[in-house]
Amino acid sequence: MWTYILKRILISIPLVIGLATVTFFIIHLAPGDPMALYRNPDISPEVMELMRRNLGLDQPLHIQYVKWLASMARGNFGVSFTAHRPVLDILKEAIPNTLQLTFAALILDLIVGVVIGVISAIKQYTAVDHSITVSALFIYSMPSFWLGLMLILLFSLVLGWLPASQMQSINADLFGFWHRVWDRIAHLIMPVFVLGIATAAGTARFMRGSLLEVVRQDYIRTARAKGLSERVVIFKHGLRNALIPIVTLTGLYLPFLLGGSVITETIFAWPGMGRVAVGAIFARDYPVVLAVNLIAAVMVVMGNLLADITYSFLDPRIRLD
Repeated sequence: MWTYILKRILISIPLVIGLATVTFFIIHLAPGDPMALYRNPDISPEVMELMRRNLGLDQPLHIQYVKWLASMARGNFGVSFTAHRPVLDILKEAIPNTLQLTFAALILDLIVGVVIGVISAIKQYTAVDHSITVSALFIYSMPSFWLGLMLILLFSLVLGWLPASQMQSINADLFGFWHRVWDRIAHLIMPVFVLGIATAAGTARFMRGSLLEVVRQDYIRTARAKGLSERVVIFKHGLRNALIPIVTLTGLYLPFLLGGSVITETIFAWPGMGRVAVGAIFARDYPVVLAVNLIAAVMVVMGNLLADITYSFLDPRIRLD
């Protein structure tokens, strides 16, 4: 298995570099100039040219690319054009917040999706199954930005049950431990629901189809012929094999969750990578945009690698050699 993991990591390196390269040239070829933020009638052209030289924007694009790639290899993400801080410091503050939101949404997706999918498969062609199918399709097609705004309108402005934005209350440092925990959970509920519920609807559909396919296999009929209860047949023999496609989906959902966090974090003012990326794109802050894309690419590759490794634990017949 370790040989397989090492091979996957070595294969992933050129993949990440290729993605970063495409992002680099697309951003630099897009219309707009980072120096527009500093343009002022009181600043002379000589000073503007000096600032451009200090930022390295006066060099040819291929030279900038080579220097940026060498800097990335050393773990140096540069300095933000707008915040005037090392990009690494900005990411250290934003990444834990995004991971907290993303993994909470992933847990919601798996729990709700698997449970609803199993119920739908067991109640096949009943009113329960049809209701779940219609609800899942409705939720899956619902725009996340609209859902987020509706939740804020209902639970924050009308009912006043949940906070509308940010990751914690302004005076959270004055709270006791358990009060701070509940305050963080309260701020998580709506963004996690918005980020995870659409993927949960998709997971439920895949779970239903996978379980229905598994229960038609010969070994399931054999288990039933032995007199095992339907609960044992479904949850002990059928569910484990039906989860294999869901593991694949989990690896594929990670980039969707990271991409969806851009919208969700912006709506709920969540201080994560998505919100940082949106601000950096509008400000033409090249170092921040490139660093965020690189980190997101690494997360996606690692998520797919973890999904492949999980196969061998769910199905002993799968060997990663």
